[in-house]
Formats: sequence, C-alpha cells, structure tokens
Amino acid sequence: MRFGERAVELAGFASSLLGWRPAEFWTATPAELATALGVDSKAGEPVDRAAMERLLAQFPDNRES
Repeated sequence: MRFGERAVELAGFASSLLGWRPAEFWTATPAELATALGVDSKAGEPVDRAAMERLLAQFPDNRES
C-alpha cells in the first residue's frame, strides 16, 4: 500500500473513531495519532541534549509573528 492510500485510510479511522476533522488529522504527529488510537508508537529513542542542540541550531524557531 502506498503512503497516500495509507494516509487516507488513517484519516478515515481518525474521523470515525476519534471525531477528528481533516485539519486535526493532518496537523497531528504520528505519535499523537498512535496515542489517540491506543496503539504502541515505535517512534524511536528519545533525543538527547546534544542532538536537540544540533536540531535547534539547524532549524531555529525565529519566525516573525
């Protein structure tokens, strides 16, 4: 099954089981969806401080409001 087909299927589950609208589905993270559906998310290991510092330097959150 291709990604797009699976995403549409998951959006349908989120709609019928959780009452989510499309925008709520598309803005949720995979971990949030897994938690809401009560499934075990295999998201990986937690990020350590050094990795977080590298990510913050690479992707600064300095958007203008």
